[in-house]
Amino acid sequence: MTSKVYVALRVKATPERAFQAFVEEIDQWWRPSPLFQTTPRAPGRLAFDGGEGGRLTETLASGKVFEIGRILVWTPPTRLVFSWRQASFPPDLTTEVEVAFQAMGTETRVSVEHRGFTRVPAESAARHGFPDQVLQMRLADWWRGQLASLDVRVTGA
Repeated sequence: MTSKVYVALRVKATPERAFQAFVEEIDQWWRPSPLFQTTPRAPGRLAFDGGEGGRLTETLASGKVFEIGRILVWTPPTRLVFSWRQASFPPDLTTEVEVAFQAMGTETRVSVEHRGFTRVPAESAARHGFPDQVLQMRLADWWRGQLASLDVRVTGA
């Protein structure tokens, strides 16, 4: 199995606006998934603690905070890399998400590369019993939906 999923979408915004919406407004556009849950409970509010070394967290209604990942690269407005941990991952396992923002005329190409799924054991609940190709297709579909939701957020549509 290849260990990455890559998706891209053009959004109607500058790289600065797209990056800002991605990190500062993630709680406004992010769509939870039952397959790729970040906490074992009902979805909470996602937030980045900006800057390299910062965190991606989810805060539940109870106030409990779950760390999803750490920011590994923070280069506004062109690049963001963070570790990613799903609720069903073993405690010592993370994957990695790289998001790039590239100006394309009046739009921005936002690309997501989610890598490291070869580290997720075949018997892990995080795979939901799917063969590698099905898991990757589901993950790619989910990221496409996330980027479409980001596009709606930046355009106000």
